[in-house]
Amino acid sequence: MSNFPQLVRDDVVAAAARISGDVARTPLVEAEIRGDRVWLKCECLQIGGSFKLRGATNRLRQLNEEERAKGVVAFSSGNHAQGVAIAASRLGIPAIIVMPSDAPQLKIEGTRTHGAEIIFYDRYSESREAIASRIAAEKSCVVVPSFDDPHIVAGQGTAGLEILEQLAAAGARAPAQILVNCGGGGLSAGIALACPEAAIVTVEPEGWDDMRRSLELGEIVPVGPNPPPTLCDAIQTMRVSPLTFGILKDRGARGLAVSEAETIAAVRWAWTEHGLTVEPGAAVSMAALLAGKTEILPETVVLVSGGNVDPALHAQLVA
Repeated sequence: MSNFPQLVRDDVVAAAARISGDVARTPLVEAEIRGDRVWLKCECLQIGGSFKLRGATNRLRQLNEEERAKGVVAFSSGNHAQGVAIAASRLGIPAIIVMPSDAPQLKIEGTRTHGAEIIFYDRYSESREAIASRIAAEKSCVVVPSFDDPHIVAGQGTAGLEILEQLAAAGARAPAQILVNCGGGGLSAGIALACPEAAIVTVEPEGWDDMRRSLELGEIVPVGPNPPPTLCDAIQTMRVSPLTFGILKDRGARGLAVSEAETIAAVRWAWTEHGLTVEPGAAVSMAALLAGKTEILPETVVLVSGGNVDPALHAQLVA
């Protein structure tokens, strides 16, 4: 099990106070699916194009002066990379990001724009964790994981606190269920802590649905050998962490999986119905609702977690 201290909701509340001036309060948009009302939490409109700035800022703001001077190293296919790069740039912290060589060009350029150094690796033959650990040892810098860190999880959970406040302001009930796109589970776990009364449903691409299978079996199981290709680069995680799995298991979360075709349909729906540019990995929760994979309860909230998609690919998907 994890060596981390147990996370509680107060950690999310503290994170919200810590990062309040650094992140956008993203819109909660009312939508309709098959005649039922749902709410879209639009983290695709967050600074940096995804929710990742929340956790990265919460983590980096807690580094001491010596750690800030030595810098940080992170590993990511792009959204966490940009979140760390933006937070590090604002705080004057040197940042190195280990990125897969097949990461979308938009995410590579977005990371570079904020002054981070990029080290590329092969997602299928090399370990990003091992590369980051080696760099951290050589440079005495702090590793900032994308989900396996309590400060990251607490930061991501701040989106859940906003959901509660925004529903109340809209005169709606508290959320009965929240669907969250899931890679390593940092956002799902943070939302689970922030919204203790809501049922939490994680959604993943078919063949990459290790959190779903782990929750069903009651223990962590990795993605199997030779997983299928997917457009959902943002949530291609081979194994979830004891930290995130433990929180979701304790909360009785359940998981769903969607196909590539269902995901593409959701990207198209978000664009045609709401003018939202959503990357495939951030559309799987919408896909689960659109495909009727779970009932729509009042109130059902969907995390639209990122919008960093190559413009040419997006144009192709919504055509």
